Amino acid sequence: MTDDEEAARLPAGQFLTKRFPVLTYGATPDISTDDWGLRIWGVGLAEPVEFDWREFNSLGSHETTRDFHCVTTWSRFDNRWEGIPISAFWDVITPHLDSTPAAVMLHCHGDYTTNLLIDDFLEPDNLFATQHDGKPLSPGHGGPMRFVCHHLYGWKSAKWINGVELLDADARGFWEVHGYHIRGDPWDEERFSYQE
Repeated sequence: MTDDEEAARLPAGQFLTKRFPVLTYGATPDISTDDWGLRIWGVGLAEPVEFDWREFNSLGSHETTRDFHCVTTWSRFDNRWEGIPISAFWDVITPHLDSTPAAVMLHCHGDYTTNLLIDDFLEPDNLFATQHDGKPLSPGHGGPMRFVCHHLYGWKSAKWINGVELLDADARGFWEVHGYHIRGDPWDEERFSYQE
């Protein structure tokens, strides 16, 4: 890769690393796939929809290679992710909806939350990842499953996901309440709430 090609892929204020640093607020949970579950609830759903590990993984498979940008200023190119495509998830949820949500709040073990506008959540290459670079996700990187939203800063790619709350208006999650930008686009350097 030439310097010009690298510069075109690297948002302003970021530096490139080959490492994949582990950054986490709080303790790293130990989650067994035997106990894993995902619950979807909120606006437009009369009843929650729930999945266990086997049911959710049976929805389909998607593999993609994308760059990852952390708000702490590091970026890592060419991450290979594999997991359940957002389209397959939404195809199952849509028939249960009587209205379209404006946003979602992702809920995770450890009481972490982060918000996404519905169009950001449904970006076609997003996925619920179970593998990174050909290996099962380690607990430090969100294993057994994390959501991956490639086009926003890494804190929006929530680790240890266990719930998706459908919202009628955007709302702030954990880091957003503590001063991070409500959306988090790395190409616009949307790092902090004073930039909104």
